[in-house]
Amino acid sequence: MTGTMKNIIAVSVLIISTRLSGLGQGPLFVAKELRFNSPLTSEIAPVITKDGILFCSDKRTTTLSETTTYNDEHLYHLYFMNKGDTLKTSKPVEVKGISNPVLYYGPLCIASDGKTVYFTSSVLTGMAARRKNVANSRGIYVGQLVGTSIVQARPFEYNSTKYSIAQPSLSPDGKFLFFASDMPGGQGGSDLYYCELVNNKWSSPVNLGNKVNTIYKENYPFMHSSGRLYFSSDRPGGLGGTDIYYTTQVQGKWQDPVHLPAEINSSSDDFAFVAEENNQTGYFASNRNNGSDDIFRFASTTVRKAGCDTLQYNNYCYEFIDENETKFDSIPFLYRWNFGDGTQAEGIRVEHCFSGPGNYNVTLDVTNLLTKKVQKNEKTLRMEITDIEQAYISAPDVWAAGKPLTMNADSTNLPGWNIKLYYWNFGDDSIATGKEVSKTFNKPGTYNIQLIVSTEPDGTHGVRETCVSKNINIIR
Repeated sequence: MTGTMKNIIAVSVLIISTRLSGLGQGPLFVAKELRFNSPLTSEIAPVITKDGILFCSDKRTTTLSETTTYNDEHLYHLYFMNKGDTLKTSKPVEVKGISNPVLYYGPLCIASDGKTVYFTSSVLTGMAARRKNVANSRGIYVGQLVGTSIVQARPFEYNSTKYSIAQPSLSPDGKFLFFASDMPGGQGGSDLYYCELVNNKWSSPVNLGNKVNTIYKENYPFMHSSGRLYFSSDRPGGLGGTDIYYTTQVQGKWQDPVHLPAEINSSSDDFAFVAEENNQTGYFASNRNNGSDDIFRFASTTVRKAGCDTLQYNNYCYEFIDENETKFDSIPFLYRWNFGDGTQAEGIRVEHCFSGPGNYNVTLDVTNLLTKKVQKNEKTLRMEITDIEQAYISAPDVWAAGKPLTMNADSTNLPGWNIKLYYWNFGDDSIATGKEVSKTFNKPGTYNIQLIVSTEPDGTHGVRETCVSKNINIIR
């Protein structure tokens, strides 16, 4: 007789070197002001490039340069800072290319080719821009970035002298251009819009609607590769005057914005958020320190593993076969299996599922149906069934949005581990610690839950850690 598992599962415990001890406490983000900021000028609207960051500043490029437009508005220009110099006091390099030094040009975005740029600048130029009684609106312009110069600039087709469109952000695939505008028909002071690239032409602007836009000011959109659209708003309910939010599209509809926690948001104005591809680091602007706008770099304190073992389910089902079944195929026999758990089954080949781990004494009784002779315990198999050695997430596969969900690690099976910390990452920038946690998912979608388990250090192994993940589908 042989005992064969219906599903053979091989498991290796992943030992990770990153220590988790002490995590899960304090803020979810840390922010640090970049050293090239000046207390006498404003630095805003960072953009991440391959080699560093582009940003806007109203600093003077020479002693003769103006700092305001003809209508006494802040005059911003573009600057570049090498990635290795962002934490130093090195002098930024001015990005040249706009012919008139006393016209505004500022927030921009860069296409995936690394060359095409969409930037904000004044719409009126020449003598028309010099009249004090003329409000010079902002528009979007498209150009080519060559080194630290913008060339071949041309106006965006929806620029207007009657209202502004500004602060462009291109989706990673280049199909959608997001921007802020105070054009008629919006919800409030300024709204977020997008245009879609159809047959190599931008469609008419589309308002993101009242789930995102309010009667207040929504500005500085940034579309991340994750599908999150970050933006700034001075709506009530934040931590300060202007705060940073994000929204996502679910089945073509923009969802209620999510407010980012401290230390990204503060009691001051926080805006112009951009993030790296991993969404764990990036930049934003804030006036939290000296009252002037400065650029900060942020880093997430949450832990999310790039590689994490998928949760394996313990399988207690076996197929039992009498290895001599073909030797006596001319004689009728009755095969009765006793599984050692109070249950039986009859047949040459049977399947049985045990209720859980344990030691089981499986026996086979064979009856000759011609002579009625019973051979007790013709075959005996002593089975030791154990759970897979892994951290374990006990949670349903499907759950309802808006309803508290309890998850636990009670079935974790890591013999010899003196576990100190159970660290949960819920796949939506939120975390928790503890053997049992409760989480409410407010938006439908599939969330990849990670449970990271770490031990107390010991003289043999040091700190041991392992990670397991499970997808949970949240439905309406």
